[in-house]
This record gives sequence, C-alpha cells and structure tokens, in this order.
Amino acid sequence: MHALALLKKEGSNKTVYSDSVNAMKWVKQKKVATTLPRDASTEEIWVLIDRAERWLRTNTYDNKVLKWQTKEWGEVKADYGRK
Repeated sequence: MHALALLKKEGSNKTVYSDSVNAMKWVKQKKVATTLPRDASTEEIWVLIDRAERWLRTNTYDNKVLKWQTKEWGEVKADYGRK
C-alpha cells in the first residue's frame, strides 16, 4: 500500500509487484485481515494499518498490482532475507 501512495504522490502509474497474495487481497478489499491483537504492544503497527486502510478508502490509483513470480524471477529484494 505504501508503494501506491508514493507513486500517486509522484504522479507515476508504474506497476506494483507483491509476492504476497494476502497483501494483494488486503489492497483490493481495502481492509487488512489479521488476528494481530490490538493492544499496547502492537499499537505502532495498528497505527500504520489504520493509516493504510484510510488511504485506500479515500484514494484512487491507476497502478496495476500484480503478483511477483518468485519461482521464475527470484526472491523480492525488499524481503532482505527475512523469509
């Protein structure tokens, strides 16, 4: 979602790729589906989630959001080895 906001700000219609089917679904539905508890220990994350959902509900974008084909193209470099 942050990529969409940045690209909109820059006036770019570049395609956004994600290796996460769940993330793509969340963007499409404009709602994060998570079991993460909403408490003091997760407050910082929930602030970001709430902001992202609000942006998706109040903005439009022309960018395509497509699935990154990990098996063919390799790991997404942005993962920084966290998988």
